[in-house]
Amino acid sequence: MTRPTDPRSETYVHAIGHRVVLATNNRQKLAELRRIVAETASDVRILGLADVPAYPEPAETERTFEGNALLKARACVAATGLPALADDSGLAVDVLNQMPGVRSARWAGPDASDEENNALLLRQLADVPAADRTARFVCAMALVLPDGAEHVRLGEMRGRIAVSPAGQNGFGYDPLFVADGYTVTNGELEPSAKDAISHRGRAVRAIVPVLMSELRRLEPVARSASSRWLSSDKEGMSS
Repeated sequence: MTRPTDPRSETYVHAIGHRVVLATNNRQKLAELRRIVAETASDVRILGLADVPAYPEPAETERTFEGNALLKARACVAATGLPALADDSGLAVDVLNQMPGVRSARWAGPDASDEENNALLLRQLADVPAADRTARFVCAMALVLPDGAEHVRLGEMRGRIAVSPAGQNGFGYDPLFVADGYTVTNGELEPSAKDAISHRGRAVRAIVPVLMSELRRLEPVARSASSRWLSSDKEGMSS
């Protein structure tokens, strides 16, 4: 079977034109991205890592959200040959010197659950008054193309940390985070309401126009390469 990275394959042409991989196994992130992309690019199919052959995922070793997002997107492109999106996001709490930061998912340990991370954060802020519990969610969304082009866009959501979790929606620190202008946590918001204000929503909306521009740029290149290879194959068969 011809690999999608082979320009002789019609699969390659279709893949470049309409399929993009989000380098995550997080179903909530995938659903969130699909909802937001569908608003402006309904012809683009967003795949998750469960939709492509497994490959070794890189360790998140960078010190910035941008660096980790690029690591994941580059690895995905190298493994699949498809345009790849990857995000790295987390919570930056002012009184904790912008931590948990890039360690947000592992704040209570390498295999910590959301509940364990939230519980640790609440203990660390136990004596912090409401006025000093300010924080922000940050998301870096990276887009890497098979030809090596790279783009990163950032999104932020500012707010504060509640004194106890509330709500069953969302994931991560959503049950603790109250966005500026709101009186309920992200965990209490409907998904569409959260998408409208979330850090990830803002980063995705910033990267989608870039993604669409790049897909339009790559599609004729892919088709031209495919035509040349197919013509070459036919000439070889007739000689």
